[in-house]
Amino acid sequence: MQIDLQFSTISQAAIQKSQESRKILESRSGSGNDFLGWLQLPEEQSGHVQKYLEIAADLQKLEAVVMVGIGGSYLGFKCLYEALRPAVGPVHGPEILFAGHSLDGHYHQQLLEYLEQKDFGVVVISKSGTTTEPAIAFRLLWGLLQKKHGAAEASRRVCAITDEKKGTLRQSADSLGFHSAVIADDVGGRFSVLSPVGLIPAAIAGVDIYSLLQGSMEMCDRLRNDQSPENPAVQYSAYRNGLYEEGKKIEILVYYQHSLQYLAEWWKQLFGESEGKNGLGVFPASAGFTTDLHSLGQWIQQSERTIFQTILDVEEARSPVLAKQENDGDGLNYLAGKSVHDVNRVALQATRKAHGEGGVPSLRISVPRVDEFHLGQIFYFFEYACGVSAYALGVNPFDQPGVEDYKNSMFKMLGKPGY
Repeated sequence: MQIDLQFSTISQAAIQKSQESRKILESRSGSGNDFLGWLQLPEEQSGHVQKYLEIAADLQKLEAVVMVGIGGSYLGFKCLYEALRPAVGPVHGPEILFAGHSLDGHYHQQLLEYLEQKDFGVVVISKSGTTTEPAIAFRLLWGLLQKKHGAAEASRRVCAITDEKKGTLRQSADSLGFHSAVIADDVGGRFSVLSPVGLIPAAIAGVDIYSLLQGSMEMCDRLRNDQSPENPAVQYSAYRNGLYEEGKKIEILVYYQHSLQYLAEWWKQLFGESEGKNGLGVFPASAGFTTDLHSLGQWIQQSERTIFQTILDVEEARSPVLAKQENDGDGLNYLAGKSVHDVNRVALQATRKAHGEGGVPSLRISVPRVDEFHLGQIFYFFEYACGVSAYALGVNPFDQPGVEDYKNSMFKMLGKPGY
């Protein structure tokens, strides 16, 4: 993974501030320092892979597996799945479905009706077991499983990823005999993709979780041992915080492969929840080019200059090649011999140049290809950079006090006891 700053500048002051923030992260002296377990997840989780593969092997025998979770308990694996699955056609292994990631009643009704005819299992992910959306979904799915198979047989079709000792989901897992794995107390949801939260669903879907962890370990070593100003996490933190101080309040994460859409969604939660507090924080947005150039391109090129871009660039991809035709009726013979991916990368370069000349700074993050190893690198890079960036901003990266406000209001309206 490489960073290119061709269309941006970083001040020495911003670099120094981010270097100091990195020291705070590494010394565990900042706010929220009891939630730094994710720092060592790549190495720590390598010792649990065999157990995860055994759980996965049981659930892979089924026709379908429903992943139940929301936020960090949903987006990390969703990103992996969408990035690595075939774009079209059947998927090898069980059909992967999702629930509990919204309160969309129509969706969940259709899902339950579909599963009536399927031999399915459930992976339910919740540290407490009481998060509203996944708790509702699991109640519905567990009821259907018991109806189809009886409690004992249904239990063998469930994996609970939850707290080690406490919470309603842990109680259910222990009393009913579910497969289970532990979410560590010191790992928050949006930093949990390299824990069983992401690894067990990934293994069920056929993702090479060894390679995923190897990529994250490589990036972990790189970022934690590099104390120089060239540390990529320091540079990214300095880039975004420096621009924020100049009045650029919106960061657009741009991807040029459809398969990376949910990487952008995961990134938005990571930075939005980590930095958006105390009246501060860059607004994290995303766009899929070249598609969104036909809707947002005008706004990006000529709107108020409060935006900057971070671009994900994939250097290699399997792609059809355009052939020369005797009748050049469509006028595309000038592209003969080029692959669609070649054209896409030229579009990236040209768009970046145009936006840069229009006053939109950009930073490019490039990886050789989209695979487990490089996704592992990207996950760890963004998590580490997020910690550095939030400390540079002056906020606790690991809490999210604001999300309780809407929950308290909703529970009161619904008549939940105690509200």
